[in-house]
Amino acid sequence: MISQITIQQANQIILQSLSKSSRLITRIFVHCTAGWQYETKKELIAGFRARKWKNNGYHLWVDGQGLIHLITPLNGIANGVGGMNSNSLHISYAGGIAKDAKGKIIAVDNRTPAQKEALILGLTKLKSLHPKAVILGHRDISPDKNKNGKIDKWEYIKECPCFDAIPEYAMIK
Repeated sequence: MISQITIQQANQIILQSLSKSSRLITRIFVHCTAGWQYETKKELIAGFRARKWKNNGYHLWVDGQGLIHLITPLNGIANGVGGMNSNSLHISYAGGIAKDAKGKIIAVDNRTPAQKEALILGLTKLKSLHPKAVILGHRDISPDKNKNGKIDKWEYIKECPCFDAIPEYAMIK
């Protein structure tokens, strides 16, 4: 008889299988897919190929149910942040968009509790493998155009990951 395992057990199995990248990792970027939470892994990867990307955009991806998927080996380079991928790891959650009252697609932090838990688990594992790496949201590499020492909302190149990742994950050491 085949027994079913929980999402939490599956996530532990995935994370225990990870080992330190042979690359020098200085940043761990958090992303949203800027897609719908019901997107499948197959659809996500097909989207990367449709953009003619040789590599996936992330190493770890958290689906709408909170299940962590390894979609790029940690030794591999993912296409997460242009110009910064050789020294970075990338984790993303499915979602980040919604429709407003007028039907316009907008950026929104729509992580489910299961996705929030999985992101913490994934980031904790990645940080344990690469303790000197800094955890950032994709939008945190936007330029400080007014030179006030912080990235203001109007300066974002992208909204991704649709929440402020730096303080949210400051407890991960």
